[in-house]
Amino acid sequence: MNTRIKICGITRAEDADAVVRAGADALGLVFVDSSPRRVNLETASAIARQVQGRIVRVGLFVDAPDAFVSSVLNAVELDLLQFHGRETASACRSFGLPYVKAIRVGAALPMADLESEYADACALLLDAHVPGQAGGTGQAFDWSFWPASSRLPLVLAGGLDPDNVGPAIRRLRPWAVDVSGGVEGARKGEKDAGRIQRFITEVRRAGSE
Repeated sequence: MNTRIKICGITRAEDADAVVRAGADALGLVFVDSSPRRVNLETASAIARQVQGRIVRVGLFVDAPDAFVSSVLNAVELDLLQFHGRETASACRSFGLPYVKAIRVGAALPMADLESEYADACALLLDAHVPGQAGGTGQAFDWSFWPASSRLPLVLAGGLDPDNVGPAIRRLRPWAVDVSGGVEGARKGEKDAGRIQRFITEVRRAGSE
């Protein structure tokens, strides 16, 4: 199985290049003021142009006003939107781009309800539930809550790194994995090219087994 890979929280041009060279399928740009990985519109626009046609460009939002999302889309060319708050499906789809809806996992999920509400989503992203934080925590959730089946593609996020992503894929068989802090160096928002390559190598190895 070809497990798709998204590297999120890109803030620098050199990191975007490293992600593309390593063979990731998507990169994420965070438009959340409280995030240490937040990127301004000028930088985001430059990165989006830099990687155009070589990788899927994803914009991440958390309960953002419609006007703010629209302003980002006017300034930055994106291919996919990712919503990490309490956004309804109608809100997610209202911007005319494909979207992924993130779900914070702290217990068994009501999959039938989620699949019904977000039926037109490209995928559901399952991340750790940490009170007061919408994502990017570096914490994994209890994988026993991973759904046994789903009509929608499922993306695994939360606490992944080059050492644990292989076992995670072998156990859960997600459609995709999403990593941010697990491929960073000493500073949040600054990626480590070596860790990116190791992460992708482990994903490819596990996905081929």
